[in-house]
Amino acid sequence: MTRISLPPIAAPAFEQEGVRPVNLRTDLRPLADLIELVFADSMDSKGRSAIREMRYLSSLGYGLKLIARLNELALGISLGFVYVLDRKIVGNVSVYPASYPPGFGETWILANVGVHPYYQRRGIAHELMRASLEMIRRRGAARVILQVNFENDAALRLYESHGFMLERAWQGWRRSGFLPSPASSQREIEITRVGQSDWQNEYALAQAARPNSRGGLGWLKPIHPAAFNQSLWRRLRNLVALSTVEKMAVRDSNADSILASCWIESALSFGNIRAWLFADPAIEYAPYAEALLNRLVTRYDRSTIVIEHPRDDEVVNELLTTYQFTVKRDLWHMRLDI
Repeated sequence: MTRISLPPIAAPAFEQEGVRPVNLRTDLRPLADLIELVFADSMDSKGRSAIREMRYLSSLGYGLKLIARLNELALGISLGFVYVLDRKIVGNVSVYPASYPPGFGETWILANVGVHPYYQRRGIAHELMRASLEMIRRRGAARVILQVNFENDAALRLYESHGFMLERAWQGWRRSGFLPSPASSQREIEITRVGQSDWQNEYALAQAARPNSRGGLGWLKPIHPAAFNQSLWRRLRNLVALSTVEKMAVRDSNADSILASCWIESALSFGNIRAWLFADPAIEYAPYAEALLNRLVTRYDRSTIVIEHPRDDEVVNELLTTYQFTVKRDLWHMRLDI
């Protein structure tokens, strides 16, 4: 997206200056304008959809309080903070509870940390961070996580100054459904489905390939037994939501362990196929990763496929390029343990 010119800030409306909690009834529309301006160069289709949703919610009036309890976007914004200066909202941070498995520890997400360009370099972002982290600590959280563009050095310095550590850099890859599927050179490799009885072997593979200290399987996907050994209730919920997860694997010669695995998730609400690919880092896994990747793009050759993958995995990233995936997002994942 090309950079947009800076519009005049909205007419004065707010009396109390400094940091304060978000007021959904008065703040949603100016917040939508601020977030759209600050993140214009990096906003994807999901972000633009969220901006439209914020503007729609701002028109609900007194019904917004009830909707906010059910709407994830409104909930995250309502728990956040704004910074008011010159009687205008010039800064924002959104705070969301992460849906992590029970027993994993309460986890919160920081998002939309932004300051209007006219008001940057005044310490406003630091004040917003302090307010949100104090609130999260009072709630007894175990950790806070966030995403930041890989090359945003200023934001990285801000978060590191508040104690956040780098977990891992991740890239969001996308493959159009209009592309032909290249032939695989690994046709002799057998690919099988992963069943419910295989969960312990796949869990062990994931722990080795994607440890939680480096971000787990990806954004909001920590390594936890519940993700591999799903309860009947969770499977029924997915069925009602028209969501399915297919798991393919390459096994060792004795079928005792899983060498590489690919998760394929589809849902009526997605509009695309989401996939995760991981392999045993102790072996030469390129042939197994290619076999799984070829099966994925062959089976879903008419669908858009998105994959979130570690930036430092040169083997798989080279294969993704070969299979005509392109990088759409390049992010650091960061974590603060409390």
